[in-house]
Amino acid sequence: MIVIRSFDVNKPGFEVDEIKGGVAGGSILKKFCKPKKCDPIASGCFEVNQFIEVRPGIVVKDENGNIKRSYWVGTTMDPTLTRADRLVGQVLGEVGSLPEVFVELEVNFFLLRRLLGVRTKGTERQGKVQKLAKGEILMLNIGSMSTGARVVAVKNDLAKLQLTSPVCTSKGEKIALSRRVEKHWRLIGWGQIQAGITLDVPPCPI
Repeated sequence: MIVIRSFDVNKPGFEVDEIKGGVAGGSILKKFCKPKKCDPIASGCFEVNQFIEVRPGIVVKDENGNIKRSYWVGTTMDPTLTRADRLVGQVLGEVGSLPEVFVELEVNFFLLRRLLGVRTKGTERQGKVQKLAKGEILMLNIGSMSTGARVVAVKNDLAKLQLTSPVCTSKGEKIALSRRVEKHWRLIGWGQIQAGITLDVPPCPI
């Protein structure tokens, strides 16, 4: 399930034994329940007391900014982790069923011919979308996650992108590419994940 909203349902003044875990909501992309247990009316297949994990989770970096590891979060999540949509962009699912966590992507991209949403004067035509340049910073939209990415290498319609934040996704997933134009992020194209470098996520101890 891709998380698009998350909440802390606890009210100020709650006692410790009254505190409830965080709430996450989103779209279920893959059903992993057994046919006999699946409710055909329900939109998803999560069950009460089912063990789940969240990826990429809380990311910890060292002094040089390199990612050290990411932590898993159980079903009774600390509500501070879900408050004010803090869980948006994460992927939630049954333990062992989630995709890999990537820190670098290789994508097959397609650029638009002209910029969208840019004001023009009179009969002036919208500006053309320039080719990707090595070292430039883009913004990627992958599922409900928005993250920055630095272009490491470009060859024809293939690009290698180094992510500023790890993303839980899978090969074949489509992404949106945006570039900073006149102090605004503008859509310049889209791509499809071909490969990448993954983060070694410790197995859930449950």
